[in-house]
Amino acid sequence: MASHLALTLSSSLLFSNPKPRTLDLTRQSPLGRTSRKDIPSASASSSLPPFKLFEPQQVDESPFPPDLEPADPDFYKIGYARSVRAYGVDFMEGPNGFGVYASRDVEPLRRARMIMEIPLELMLTISQKHPWMFYPDIVPVGHPIFDIINSTDPETDWDLRLACLLLFAFDVEGNFWQLYGDFLPSADECTSLLLAEKEDLLELQDPVLASKMEQQIQRAIEFWEKNWHSSAPLKIKRLSQDPERFLWALSVAQSRSLSMKIRIGALVQNTNMLVPYADMLNHSFQPNCFFHWRFKDRMLEVMINAGQRIKKGDEMTINYLPGEKNNMFMERYGFSSPTNPCDVINFSGNAKIHRDSFLSVFNISGLPEEFYHNSLLSRGEDDNFVDGAVIAAARTLPSWSDGDMPPLPSVERRAARELQAECRQMLAELPTTSQEDQQFLESNSQTRTSEAAIKYRLHRKLFIEKVVQALEIYQDRLLF
Repeated sequence: MASHLALTLSSSLLFSNPKPRTLDLTRQSPLGRTSRKDIPSASASSSLPPFKLFEPQQVDESPFPPDLEPADPDFYKIGYARSVRAYGVDFMEGPNGFGVYASRDVEPLRRARMIMEIPLELMLTISQKHPWMFYPDIVPVGHPIFDIINSTDPETDWDLRLACLLLFAFDVEGNFWQLYGDFLPSADECTSLLLAEKEDLLELQDPVLASKMEQQIQRAIEFWEKNWHSSAPLKIKRLSQDPERFLWALSVAQSRSLSMKIRIGALVQNTNMLVPYADMLNHSFQPNCFFHWRFKDRMLEVMINAGQRIKKGDEMTINYLPGEKNNMFMERYGFSSPTNPCDVINFSGNAKIHRDSFLSVFNISGLPEEFYHNSLLSRGEDDNFVDGAVIAAARTLPSWSDGDMPPLPSVERRAARELQAECRQMLAELPTTSQEDQQFLESNSQTRTSEAAIKYRLHRKLFIEKVVQALEIYQDRLLF
């Protein structure tokens, strides 16, 4: 085989000018003129190169945050490796529970890409209407739990039915959910307000939401007392010894379930499902994944959004409740966000700002239902300020729009100041400030439900404060 040098020389003879060339050591270089005396002389070294065996091993830096620890790499199999599939994702556990993260880079493909698939056999599934459709079929004929499920209201009690099915699955010998139950949060780890004390509900500083959660807790307790009374059969009593056990099962049913239309045989129904492993996907208002039901093989697939680049170590997320405000997230899941783009402020004054002018100041584009920050039009100064709270402000601020007619700067500034004053009045009427809420959270003396309630009121205040800041920037950037 010819050497690389010979191959280079032959290529030069074939494709280059065959004129003889001489080496000019005094030609001009980028750093100045070079002479022979500037050329370093070669010197022999008596030192030996380091012995590779004794060099410290290079450790690759983990792309995951330091507070995350990898879960058991085989935990999602649990003896069901032939049923569950996961492609290019890692399950990690952190202070707030489990999450799903990309284990490799994903290029922006034209079509959605599947990363997880879970068969119907491993889900707890129950239809929303008659005839009841259970899956898997683990409830024997004549079992009292079926009478309890059959007594529920098909229109409103989907969560009660799913909680009953979950409790029954824990009691079936050899059932998959007996094993998977170890990965569900305990009652002490749940942030659901169904497990909150009355004092915790007062921490919300939202009387409407607190009253609604009290009604839901009372509804669950009355359902337990009605069906798990003292004369209930032993096979029912052992499923839920006390109302706290049922409240926990109900919180799992509400916070970890999803609703999809599925078909089994010729029957197609809307169903509520508890899906293992897929329920570890966390929420984001800008998700990179979505669910897809495959009718043919009765599989739930987790798909990556088409055209989206995902780096190794990025978290895989979905949107739990598209278009819903923070109070709905708090009621259903026990968490909130200060950057929810769908949150609102209820203004009572008559002040209004020009919508098109406000949108252009912050480079916000799209329809009101789908506003987004247009980073292509931004010069970069807004990237750290414009978030879901500013987009929510574009939706919720009282505004007027008359085509492209420019607003009068003096009128706009006066309206913006009036809206700011109303926001500050809302903050002043609350019992605590955002700084005091931060101090409460830093004290680490709360339960999980109390902590979630304090975060909810803090996020509300941070949202209003962000609207005040946005109105201040809007006044500065108005053009004459």
